[in-house]
Amino acid sequence: MKKTKILVGAIFVAIIGLITVAADHIDAPAAAGTSADITDFYAFQGEDTDNLVFVANVQGLLSPSATGSASFDENVMVEFNIDIDNDNVENLVIQAIPKDGKMYFFGPYPPQTTGLNSTINEMATKSSVDITAYGSSAVVSNENGMKFFAGPRDDPFFMDFARYGEIIGGNAPGFNNPGADTFAGTNVLSIVVEVPKSQIGRTGTINTWVEAKARQ
Repeated sequence: MKKTKILVGAIFVAIIGLITVAADHIDAPAAAGTSADITDFYAFQGEDTDNLVFVANVQGLLSPSATGSASFDENVMVEFNIDIDNDNVENLVIQAIPKDGKMYFFGPYPPQTTGLNSTINEMATKSSVDITAYGSSAVVSNENGMKFFAGPRDDPFFMDFARYGEIIGGNAPGFNNPGADTFAGTNVLSIVVEVPKSQIGRTGTINTWVEAKARQ
């Protein structure tokens, strides 16, 4: 018998296109400072050009001293949504759920429900990876033709917020090269999935976005 669990959407970052990035390091108070707080979403072609890579970073602005105790919330699922027919409704999902030191992945598979509410089909393709501890070498698993990682990483997003404020205030003509990285020395918790394009079932442009959903 197929088992399902229902979750409700909490926060999302939207993306349109294949090679792209979005960032949002300051979310609503209910999500801020938790693994429901999405900081960045990346989608790009892998080093193996037959693959696509999806990266969700959560719980940003972690100092080195705070990173060791940071963890993925077991009541929060991160869902990668993939739209292959350009109607802005997900045709496929990859769902990431932490439990007892592992990150479990379901999919990619066509969801039974779309939008803010999600159902986890526990009969879908299931994979897992041990969550990498802070300061340890990255643990990567290879299962079902895909690669997976979950754990703390240096925040890859670059932004010079001080200079940005000067530009907005009319006190500077543009950014410096190089600028000062506001996020230098801070970390995030990352979830990475590398998927063969053949499992997406489409060539050309796709729409993709990521959501963090709390258990109902």
